[in-house]
Amino acid sequence: MPYLHRSLKPQPHPVPGDARTIHSSGQSFEQLRQGCLQSRTLFEDADFPASNSSLFYSERPQVPFVWKRPGEIVENPEFILGGATRTDICQGELGDCWLLAAIASLTLNQKALARVVPQDQGFGLGYAGIFHFQFWQHSEWLDVVIDDRLPTFRDRLVFLHSADHNEFWSALLEKAYAKLNGSYEALKGGSTMEAMEDFTGGVAETFQMREAPEDLYDILEKALKRGSLLGCSIDILDASESEARTPFGLIKGHAYTVTGLDQVNFQGRRIKLIRVRNPWGQVEWTGRWSDRMAFEDFKAHFDKVEICNLTPDALEDNALHKWEVTVHQGSWVRGSTAGGCRNFLDTFWTNPQIKLSLMERDEGQEGCTFLAALMQKDRRKLKRFGANMLTIGYAIYQCPDTDQDQDGHLSRDFFRYHASLARSKTFINLREVSGRFQLPPGDYVLIPSTFEPHQEADFCLRIFSEKRAVTRDLDENVDIDLPEPPKPTPQEEETEEERQFRALFQRISGEDMEVSAEELEYVLNAVLQKSKSLKFKKLSLLSCRNIISLMDTSGNGKLEFEEFRVFWDKLKHWMNLFLRFDVDKSGTMSSYELRTALKAAGFQLSGHLLQLIILRYTDESLQLGFDDYLNCLVRLENASRVFQALRIKNKDIICLNINEFIALTMNI
Repeated sequence: MPYLHRSLKPQPHPVPGDARTIHSSGQSFEQLRQGCLQSRTLFEDADFPASNSSLFYSERPQVPFVWKRPGEIVENPEFILGGATRTDICQGELGDCWLLAAIASLTLNQKALARVVPQDQGFGLGYAGIFHFQFWQHSEWLDVVIDDRLPTFRDRLVFLHSADHNEFWSALLEKAYAKLNGSYEALKGGSTMEAMEDFTGGVAETFQMREAPEDLYDILEKALKRGSLLGCSIDILDASESEARTPFGLIKGHAYTVTGLDQVNFQGRRIKLIRVRNPWGQVEWTGRWSDRMAFEDFKAHFDKVEICNLTPDALEDNALHKWEVTVHQGSWVRGSTAGGCRNFLDTFWTNPQIKLSLMERDEGQEGCTFLAALMQKDRRKLKRFGANMLTIGYAIYQCPDTDQDQDGHLSRDFFRYHASLARSKTFINLREVSGRFQLPPGDYVLIPSTFEPHQEADFCLRIFSEKRAVTRDLDENVDIDLPEPPKPTPQEEETEEERQFRALFQRISGEDMEVSAEELEYVLNAVLQKSKSLKFKKLSLLSCRNIISLMDTSGNGKLEFEEFRVFWDKLKHWMNLFLRFDVDKSGTMSSYELRTALKAAGFQLSGHLLQLIILRYTDESLQLGFDDYLNCLVRLENASRVFQALRIKNKDIICLNINEFIALTMNI
């Protein structure tokens, strides 16, 4: 279950230069390089071998590619020749112009470039056939190590390359990014913003020209001054239009980079200009102002412009603006937290819920500005296994007046009667959905979801706020509220039902008035099978052993009558809950109904615990019968009461040695 272990937790933003080593050897780039130098061998990366599996997963190369190191292609290879510039990026045989546009934009920000392309490597002293690059992935920076064997055909690089055949930084960068995503083929098709985010850790905003605000020029100008990365494109209606050339030399469906803005005086008026870069280089705008274009022409000929807002660690120290950033990691798990959108009311409330507290107004404003960006993780890497991008989005609700520290996760009834205050513009099958909002100071709940319920994926939610904001996961609360065990009823005050139970119990148990697990199984099934409202086959021996474990105060592995009578009252309460929450009266309970029933029984559990319970007790259809339901409740109460008995005073922790731990787990 790849999604089981995930939980929603705020993540600290990475420290500049702090990248996690992910090579299977566990060794860092420098350790691997030194090992090669000492053994006088060139590095060969077993994690991403020079074979067809690293190239394609759904096809074979149309021509025989030969993997060669730069020194086998040219006499004097250079890593970076005369500085990394946009002319170093020429597209090869792979449909990844979106990546090229992002790399071209990256060369305009030297700080961001130096992070992605570390300068401590080259083909001179210390060369060992190994290189490394750093990419941002879901709130952390990763250090990706590769060897320098590159696919060639007739001694020419097949994929991305520099205009100068002696320069190899861009080709090696593409290889590292292909490794990160599983193969070169995985890089076919994408959004420039996707790569820009992976190069910077930034968050993207998209503006459709037909809906663009009046101050779009000012927004773009401020974004460029802040060091943000900008891209733009022309939409296509169908596949036949892909890379079609317009009469003015623009390419449809092609990713461009915005590299500058300016204003000039012309014939007595100010003309706003914008400079747009085509990563291909050879096909450029042929309209007015040559390689620049009038901003009005830009709005008329392009359909979409995207901004990658940079995070504090990617910005220059003198940047005009820095965001406050909070990151949450989470999962949509079938039967537990994969509730789908608001159209599916019965399950929507089970999605992860993040409380957002906006503390301070923007300067000179009534509200608090923030960006909310929801990203589904690893879908490009999972393409080879048939996984496509899911349709995702989110909704934002005003917190109810009740104290959320006590109430925790909002229930289905809340969403039945309350509309969202804000939401993502649309549910869409992109890697990330983001939006800019301004809301009054206060408490809100953000619900990230897929459009359809029961769809599984890991996700990363980022909140970028102008001022300080506090976020908290409402699914992490664990609150157990169990009643005190009732005092024994004097025999002379027993009800008729209790007297009948005593007689049955005595008949089964004998004179000692104690029953074993096998005898308890007979007693309970004899009684419960007379119930007309409860549909079930029979209680299992395992359930009865668990019941004895819960109720046996003497520790002899049997139940006395008073212990059984206390349990019977508990059992009647649990039976009523089962009948109440088995809404369709099927005799089974869905995983979503179970969640509500557990809370009614006094168990408010975290999302992680609910996932464990659903994995253990429900069937393939996410249903469970009365026996599994009872077994679940007995073990939950047993574990809860043991914890309460062993907890350190005034603390929610217990301390056990290995002997005590094993004894405890065997008993529960």
